[in-house]
Amino acid sequence: MSEDFRKNLLQVMTETFENPMGIYLDANTALFQTLETISAEEASIPVGNKCASLAAQVAHVTFFIESFERFALQGDDSPRDWGEIWRTVEKVTPQEWENYKTQLRNAYERMMKLFGENPTWNEDTIGGALSVVVHTAYHLGEIRQALCTLK
Repeated sequence: MSEDFRKNLLQVMTETFENPMGIYLDANTALFQTLETISAEEASIPVGNKCASLAAQVAHVTFFIESFERFALQGDDSPRDWGEIWRTVEKVTPQEWENYKTQLRNAYERMMKLFGENPTWNEDTIGGALSVVVHTAYHLGEIRQALCTLK
């Protein structure tokens, strides 16, 4: 069962972040593919129900993944300021936008390695892995919806 879970988890992670295979996304709509179509200027415009920029959405997803990573690897469940990014990430330069995307890609690659090598799946690791996928898919939807307004 663990190997079946791992295989399916890695497929859904790949679908969500980098390469839709038809599990639930259309071609060219994964997170990294979508982000490559967005300029720093567009990433800086507040949109959506939270009036957050797309840069803030990306920073938030990275923060979420890194928070799970600290919990999974170090047992760190200390309180986090989940609102800080929404309050602080606004207008970004082209270099800052590239940095946010790189940080997200690095966090994703670490998660893929962690999920691929995890020897023990339990309630915490399964729940955490599913939360990474579901949370990211939600923000991918927010970003793609915002693009309807921006483009």
